[in-house]
Amino acid sequence: MMMIVSTLSFIFLSITYLEHALLVFQQNRYGLDRYTKWLLDFKNIRVNAYFTYAAIAFIAEYLFTTYIRDIDGLMVTLVTIVMAIVLLYRETKKTYIKPLVYTDRVKRQVVCIGILDVGYILILMNLGVDAMIMAVLVPIISWLLIYPMALITSPIETTINKGFENEARAILERSPELKKVAITGSYGKTSTKNVLNAILDKKYYTLMTPASYNTPMGITRVVRENLKPYHEVFLCEMGADHVDDIRYLMDMVRPDIGILTSIGPQHLNTFGSIDNIIKEKCKVIEMLGSDGIGIINMDNEYIRGHNFHTKAKLIKIGIDSEDVDYRAYDVNYDKDGSSFKVMIDGEEALFTSSLLGKHNITNILLGIALGHELGIPANDIRGAVEELKPIEHRLQTRSINGYHFIDNAFNSNPVSSRLSLDVLSAMPGKRIIITPGLIDLGKDEYRYNKEFGMYMQNRADHVVLVGQNRAKAIVEGLKESGFDMAEVKVVSNIYEAFEHVYQNFTKDDTILLENDLPDVFSN
Repeated sequence: MMMIVSTLSFIFLSITYLEHALLVFQQNRYGLDRYTKWLLDFKNIRVNAYFTYAAIAFIAEYLFTTYIRDIDGLMVTLVTIVMAIVLLYRETKKTYIKPLVYTDRVKRQVVCIGILDVGYILILMNLGVDAMIMAVLVPIISWLLIYPMALITSPIETTINKGFENEARAILERSPELKKVAITGSYGKTSTKNVLNAILDKKYYTLMTPASYNTPMGITRVVRENLKPYHEVFLCEMGADHVDDIRYLMDMVRPDIGILTSIGPQHLNTFGSIDNIIKEKCKVIEMLGSDGIGIINMDNEYIRGHNFHTKAKLIKIGIDSEDVDYRAYDVNYDKDGSSFKVMIDGEEALFTSSLLGKHNITNILLGIALGHELGIPANDIRGAVEELKPIEHRLQTRSINGYHFIDNAFNSNPVSSRLSLDVLSAMPGKRIIITPGLIDLGKDEYRYNKEFGMYMQNRADHVVLVGQNRAKAIVEGLKESGFDMAEVKVVSNIYEAFEHVYQNFTKDDTILLENDLPDVFSN
């Protein structure tokens, strides 16, 4: 009876660690390499809770095996049960920025890891492993079970995904009249896609991949579930964080039109170098056929410096660049949006938009170029631009509890963070930035965060840094730039950041939310 109770207590304890491990694995995009890197950063694991439990269990075992030998291990079992209850209670009270999403994939992982968990505990208990050793092993093995679980489920997921993907490929092949537009870049993909959708919708029945459905499985799901025979244009956002990601998606979708929004130092941790990023992103243009159309942003230094090898018709847009086919000039910005002019068919057209920032004018230019190439009248394009609404979490103006926020919480990078600060600098009142910093930049992460801090000078009046991981680099940059360090606050989480702002600033001020990292990266 005692052995059954002990076994159940250890299973109960391991569940609290397993759920957190699955959350970390999901937020690391189910990649064992990314999960391993996170795990090796030891401070990420619940060190305090683990060592507190192990110490109490050790003391309990020692006292009871020394003085009450006939109930050996009972106290360890009781401590394990109490600790598990405490951890589960704390888990129910914890608010995650991005909680574990129980997709079909995660449900299969839960079944697999559950079997592995019960199995190893039963084996160790039957082998007569000491209760104290079990108390130490259970939390450690719980984190490590992700590895055999991933290895077991990976072939299953690959088979399932491949079947769905082949079905999506077949659907696209049966739609020869469908215009397929591929959109990629280090930033600006989703915003440009939404601009394109608004403009092309003036003439065509369009379907676009929603939100950030820019992976093979995301695109597959959209094609299988949403693409209908009446659709005339498919706007397909393509994401990449590894070499050959764009090549794979281009081969899968086989688009007629490619749009390259930007290239910058994002996902350096997985790409390895900026040269790899340039080569990969440019495949969206270079893999087009001879009857294709490629549209590129010539204001981007990496795009401008690349020698494109393509048979497609190449169209260039820009604001600062003059040797382009579509150029925005007489550009004006204010807190309510922007206005600019573009020459179309020899006639000057004035455009106005509520979207903030220079980069949004670039995104609109890409849409103007494609709309005109596909036969949409300039007046219709102008009307679509005027009606554009900000995209959620991408320089979106919001009122939260009466305070004026600029929400740029989606996946910031070195370039977009600078653009956001430029927008903040033009805002009224005191200018506050809340940010956890930039991630996924490999060995250059510290340098980019330091430069991020330096760029805040004269653009922000007050800085709130969330978490300690990247705060040191940003603080160093702030100091080096001469920023008033009395106006810098480091907090533990986003909730403390909001509370700090509410207590110290007024509703006439402007708060920029720059980047909103998943919980596993926001320490």
